[in-house]
Amino acid sequence: MKKNIEKLLSLVLTISILVAVVITIQQDSQNLEEQVLVKNCVEPLEVFSLHLGKSFIGFKEALGFKESQNDYFRVNKFGYLGKYQFGRSTLNVIGIYNTKLFLNTPELQEKAFVANAQRNKWVLRRDIKRFDGKYINGNKVTESGILAAAHLAGPGSVKKYLRSYGENNFADANGATIKYYMNKFSGYDTSLIKPLKKVRVPHDRV
Repeated sequence: MKKNIEKLLSLVLTISILVAVVITIQQDSQNLEEQVLVKNCVEPLEVFSLHLGKSFIGFKEALGFKESQNDYFRVNKFGYLGKYQFGRSTLNVIGIYNTKLFLNTPELQEKAFVANAQRNKWVLRRDIKRFDGKYINGNKVTESGILAAAHLAGPGSVKKYLRSYGENNFADANGATIKYYMNKFSGYDTSLIKPLKKVRVPHDRV
């Protein structure tokens, strides 16, 4: 009986140790995740997640994931920068010239994304009104799809695509097309984006 009790106590002690180790690992993992979020200067809600649905945050996180897997510090082989893979010329249009600061400042990248979307929405405002809800190449045209395509190809190329009813389909160096982006990012709520003709994001401060 005494030996059985000793074995039982030994087993209980072993299980307790294993539970403590598992809890410690989970806590360390959670702390690491929080540190990454702080480093990237984003709220936990902004981490890419299917739970974001068709909200505006869902739109920009899905687009960021497609562009760079939401990596703020990525530079691709063509020189496109950050989470949303901005080109230098586009950054210049919205007032950002310090690309080193841009690449190392997630908050500035988020502001740049919104500013660029506002400008694109202004340039495409008549086309959004004209084509939203219609079908081109079998796909429903939506405002979010138009804005995503404009992020890929620029608003001028999107105008050509829409007004040619899909005949003029731009493709970037990686083979991504306006048609693909308009379909992939269709149906998100981008009503928070207000069309603005002139948008400037200071490059020397956030």
